[in-house]
Amino acid sequence: MEKTRFESGMEQLKAIDGIGGEHVIQSLETISPDLGKYIVEFAFGDIYTRKGLTLQEREMITISSLLTAGGCEAQLEVHINGALNVGIEADKIVETFVQCIPYTGFPKVLNAIYVAKKVFKERNIVPLCK
Repeated sequence: MEKTRFESGMEQLKAIDGIGGEHVIQSLETISPDLGKYIVEFAFGDIYTRKGLTLQEREMITISSLLTAGGCEAQLEVHINGALNVGIEADKIVETFVQCIPYTGFPKVLNAIYVAKKVFKERNIVPLCK
């Protein structure tokens, strides 16, 4: 039997964001359960399951996009954890953010770096700091 979009999406969400992603969806149950459903079905069930990019590449794009958008620190925290969960090293996350400086500016990169620093501390990760 073929999986539903929701089932495929939850599978991807758990693989990438683990408990953090589940908490986001659960936090929406009392105010907007449909929003949680849309996130799971569309973002993770339709987009993350597409062929053509690895989960690492998808997470690199995601954290770069969230940095660029700005004001997405809560989502950035979830996806920095997701990037680490799919095997992206802390140094590569930092370098990805540094690469964004010429295109988005120092304030947005600083915000992202501070979120990364928080996540790294919580996970006892010490980047090499090139």
